[in-house]
Amino acid sequence: MNRISTIKPSDRLSAVSAKKQWDSIAKPLGSFGLLEKFIEKIASVQGTKDIDISKRAVAVMCADNGVVCEGVTQTGSEVTALSAVAIAEGRSNINALAKVYGADVISIDIGINHDVECERLINKKVAYGTKNIAVSPAMTVNQAEKAVCSGMDVVRDLRNQGFKIIVTGEMGIGNTTTASAVSSVLLDMPVEEVTGRGAGLTAEGLERKISAIKRAIEFNRPDRNKPFEVLAKVGGFDIAGMTGIFLGGAVYKVPIIIDGVISAAAAAVAYGINPLCAEYMLASHVSDEPAGIKLLELIGLKAVINAGLRLGEGTGGIMLLPLLDGAVSLYRNAHRFDEMGIERYVELK
Repeated sequence: MNRISTIKPSDRLSAVSAKKQWDSIAKPLGSFGLLEKFIEKIASVQGTKDIDISKRAVAVMCADNGVVCEGVTQTGSEVTALSAVAIAEGRSNINALAKVYGADVISIDIGINHDVECERLINKKVAYGTKNIAVSPAMTVNQAEKAVCSGMDVVRDLRNQGFKIIVTGEMGIGNTTTASAVSSVLLDMPVEEVTGRGAGLTAEGLERKISAIKRAIEFNRPDRNKPFEVLAKVGGFDIAGMTGIFLGGAVYKVPIIIDGVISAAAAAVAYGINPLCAEYMLASHVSDEPAGIKLLELIGLKAVINAGLRLGEGTGGIMLLPLLDGAVSLYRNAHRFDEMGIERYVELK
């Protein structure tokens, strides 16, 4: 955890250099919108206007949540392990997209509720699932610290392997419940306003979910001004691991892509722990879950995709990569004012 204190602001001079390169392209200033800002942000993270996102990874944190026993999900916890193995073996939703967009996918057991036999599944298990947050803290402080540190280690290891950008993903039955609990506390909003149907609950199932979250907050009484406490009391190991990935991005200077609402909840926790880590985050899409847009607003980020996505596994986050690839191509290869003999545009104020 001491690594968090080493986080420094990203390199604004590189962002300025990147903006100058954008402004040299023969087009109206700022006309590629938020994608221009994203390229500038990547430049500030990497410390150079000559950005490189050619080697990319999706890190999928997999964990079980004790709150499933409250009837808050459509499927049982056994689906977590099955899906984690499918991701590890290249057979899941995220793998299909990763093949198209040139990304490696790693599946990480950070808290599945039993031992899983799969050589390709990375074992960083903290415990066999969390406790039921409706009647207990999700995890101990030591467990939360271990999970966060594991996420930072993932970033360190991927950076050392040459990866330039990381998409966050998760797999864990019941994790929209924990994400809603975290969101309700951090956003200081009523549970009903931040809780959706997840993978597809009936009206009765949604009521059980809301009730479980209310009881969790009442029992644990997490302090919204202490985000690490919120994480430990009502979060999940997947959220804790992704929190570490966002913090690790700032420690090791790697841009990290936020996926959906669960990823955004982790990003909000990381932001609360050290606000500087927002300078290393890119928001991919606005989740169809109610808390999605509010969490991004809390962090001060805007997403470029608003398509009602809510699949998880990093599938929304990876959709940002082709947009970034297009922006990088324009940034590097488009004709310039000087080459065309055209007078440059000036900023109108």
